[in-house]
Amino acid sequence: MSRLSNIHVLVLAFAIAMSPSLCFPSTKGEVFPVFTKWHVYVVNGVGNQESLFVHCKSKDNDLGIQNLSPGTNTTWGFRTNFFHSTLFWCYLRKSSAQHAALKVFWQDIYLFEKCNWKNCIWIAKDDGIYIKDFANVRDEFSKKWEEGWIKTQDSYRSL
Repeated sequence: MSRLSNIHVLVLAFAIAMSPSLCFPSTKGEVFPVFTKWHVYVVNGVGNQESLFVHCKSKDNDLGIQNLSPGTNTTWGFRTNFFHSTLFWCYLRKSSAQHAALKVFWQDIYLFEKCNWKNCIWIAKDDGIYIKDFANVRDEFSKKWEEGWIKTQDSYRSL
C-alpha cells in the first residue's frame, strides 16, 4: 500500500473506533445512531390549569423562554455532535413557585433506551418531572420539584 492509503486506513480505523454505534448499538436496527435526528419534548402535564415556565438550552443554543398552557408542549430536533458531548438542560417553574432544573438530553445508553433511540419526552406533573420510558411503557419519575422562587431572572440563565 502507498503511504497515502495507509493514512486513509488509519483515519478510517480511528473513526470506527470512536463511533457510538459500537459503544451503544441501536436496538432499532439503525446502523449509525450518531446520524439519528433526536427530538426532545417538554410537556405541561401539571393539573389545576397551571401554566409551565420553560427555559431550555445547550452550550451552543438558547432555545428561549416559553410559557406552556396546560396540556401543551415545546419540542426541538437536533443531531448530536461529533465528540458525543451534546447536552441540553431545562429550567421549569410552575406558577405555584415550585421549580426544577434538569438535564433533558445527554449521550448515554440509559437515556437512549428510555427515549426509544430518538424521542425524549419529559412530562411536568404535580409531584415532579417524569421521563416517558418507551422500553417499559410507563412514565418514570426523574426529579422532584423544589420549593420557592428563584431570586432573579439571571439565576436560571447560569444553570
